[in-house]
Amino acid sequence: MRSVALVVFIFPVVISLFFGTYVIADVLKEPNRELNMLNFEFPEGLDFQTESIKISGLLKEYSKSDTIEIKVSILDPIFDCGDLYITIYDLNSSPKQVFTQSGYFEQCFGKNNLLLPIEDEFSETVNISGQYEILIEMKDKSYKRSVAANEMFRVK
Repeated sequence: MRSVALVVFIFPVVISLFFGTYVIADVLKEPNRELNMLNFEFPEGLDFQTESIKISGLLKEYSKSDTIEIKVSILDPIFDCGDLYITIYDLNSSPKQVFTQSGYFEQCFGKNNLLLPIEDEFSETVNISGQYEILIEMKDKSYKRSVAANEMFRVK
């Protein structure tokens, strides 16, 4: 009885782990392959102002010495508190790389329609010429809902 349980339950688990490890190792040996289980790509073509987010103060072009300062308005009435993430991607490399990311937690703007980040500011200097993308993402308290907007800009 014990040997039957071993063969029926334990043996398939061991074989599955062995086979899965072999397949993943073989795939990762190939050139230009990587294991990317947490893919945070966002759909292309989001507007500068979506129905849910408005980005204020962003220019289309900056010089290397300019500071990028923006404010964000959340237009979706469902959001009153949440975490705000602002990410700048460097589009000069392929795939695009994160240049900088800022997180502003527990941003409660509620009925006052305050500009975000509250009691703080997003201020970054990009000192390398090229094309960049800024992504604004707001996640609710439970991380079940989110809204996002992005825009491109150039540094000369």
